[in-house]
Amino acid sequence: MKFSVVIATYNRADELPRTLDSLRELQSSDPWEVIIVDNNSRDNTREVVLKAAETFPVPLHYLQESQQGRSAALNTGIKAAQGEIIAVTDDDVRVEPDWLVNAERALQQLDCDYLGGKALPIWGGERPSWIPEGRCVHWAVIALLDYGPEPIPLGDYVVLGVNMVFRREAFERAGLWDNTIGRKAGTLLGQEVREWIQRARAANVKGFYSPDLVVHHVIPGDRLTRKYFRSWFYWHGISRAILYQTKGLDMESPESTELDFTNVPHIAGVPRYMFRTYLQSFLKMISAAVRFDHAAVFENELSLWFFAGVLKERWKDRRQPLPPRRSLVTLRDN
Repeated sequence: MKFSVVIATYNRADELPRTLDSLRELQSSDPWEVIIVDNNSRDNTREVVLKAAETFPVPLHYLQESQQGRSAALNTGIKAAQGEIIAVTDDDVRVEPDWLVNAERALQQLDCDYLGGKALPIWGGERPSWIPEGRCVHWAVIALLDYGPEPIPLGDYVVLGVNMVFRREAFERAGLWDNTIGRKAGTLLGQEVREWIQRARAANVKGFYSPDLVVHHVIPGDRLTRKYFRSWFYWHGISRAILYQTKGLDMESPESTELDFTNVPHIAGVPRYMFRTYLQSFLKMISAAVRFDHAAVFENELSLWFFAGVLKERWKDRRQPLPPRRSLVTLRDN
């Protein structure tokens, strides 16, 4: 088996058939398979997959994972996968027909162990004016990504789990996903890709962003709201604080961690300098409000929601010891 496509799904029986229809069009002269891992869906996901399997052009497998979490479900699918190359995406995407062909070519040409690619939008509702049409800082919130037309080594750059491809050996060397910091029902946790890339670089597992690896991601209307963006930034702060506690990674710049935080003054478990940073964000928000610059107001408000998540999580862990400097993984060390 050359390729295994692994998808974790949760209560997306209405969207999953369109994703499977997209996968039907994949081009490959090599054997491939699709593995759908149901993560405790309460809808008719099982029936949808089994129905599609009757006419699917390649083996379509249905698995179940009772441990809640996208990462746990993906780990189950990866363990079951037979392919030499394992492609991971979501249950609400449309893949380009040459997705697998381009992935194999990029792995060879870039001489690397894994890839991340573009995730372009399919707007499920009217795009708000405060989200630019092209790539912008807000794209991460709705799982969109486009680093441009040239390949980029991963490390200082992080890709999205919605569009990643791996040689099987990458997982054997770096391990599987960490479910403690991955997306779960009822939360917006989401640092599992960043954490895995840190382990990958420590294991000398090389990754690249490939512009030829393209998926189109459906963005539902309920995510195109200020409320959702506030919630995402709050949970982003919680996720970064978990990485800080468990890995010693800088909460603001994880890829460039240089400080030994065991020697940094803290208040309520948070590095003292961060209070100055987010006080400045608050003052910038007030200044923007006076100027009626609504876009700047919202951007600075989002940074404060991030800090609120950091405060919440760090208060809980304020008495826990931090990892020593020797446990930090930085790009410059490898």
